[in-house]
Amino acid sequence: VIPLMTVVNYSVQETFGDNLFFFEGMKWFEEVLSSERFHDSLIRQLKFTFIILLIQVPLGVAIALTMPRKGFWASVCLILMAMPLLIPWNVVGAMWNIFALPDIGLLGYTLNAMGFDYNFTRQPVAAWATLITMDVWHWTSLVVLLSYAGLSAIPDAYYQAARIDGANAFKVFRYIQLPKLKRVLTIAILLRFMDSFNIYTEPFVLTGGGPGNTTTLLSLDLVKIALGQFDLGPAAAMSLIYF
Repeated sequence: VIPLMTVVNYSVQETFGDNLFFFEGMKWFEEVLSSERFHDSLIRQLKFTFIILLIQVPLGVAIALTMPRKGFWASVCLILMAMPLLIPWNVVGAMWNIFALPDIGLLGYTLNAMGFDYNFTRQPVAAWATLITMDVWHWTSLVVLLSYAGLSAIPDAYYQAARIDGANAFKVFRYIQLPKLKRVLTIAILLRFMDSFNIYTEPFVLTGGGPGNTTTLLSLDLVKIALGQFDLGPAAAMSLIYF
């Protein structure tokens, strides 16, 4: 509560150093909300969130459906799925930065050797594609594990009844598995939505918000205002709007 109230205090005041503050009221909030820079960052953030949810949720469910439920390979699959979640976020960004470098990275070199003009440090589309691919690699596992847990909790009686009725795989998924996954998928979507808005370290290490401001999401823009420009009032107001 105390750090949050400090931000609230800064959001309604101006400071020129020496611990001198001047009350500004709602000035900084009005400035942020009317700022084209904030609107651009918000649009980029919403676009990023929409794309990763559109990819990760169906992909996570599809992978969970193909995983074995029992035996040795079930444990192997669970371990492999959990591995990306165990890697620190700054390491993920560094890994993909090296992996995607156009000259020496395995991904970048291979794409260019195949005839694709790929350079995520200079091309906005390539930067976005690399950022989204990195996030999909890193976080789809969370959706997989949640979906797998939901599928494992479905009683066998439902599947036995479906076999007796002659239901095919699609109908089993449509009328048994998908309804039973509804609450699990709601949690998965909420978690991924919040995590996607919290993302900072991976894009900062991978692209630094570039090229230009192409991949400058809300969190990166906020840090630039607070620490890069040291505009504490607007940064505090933006923090509260962001929160």
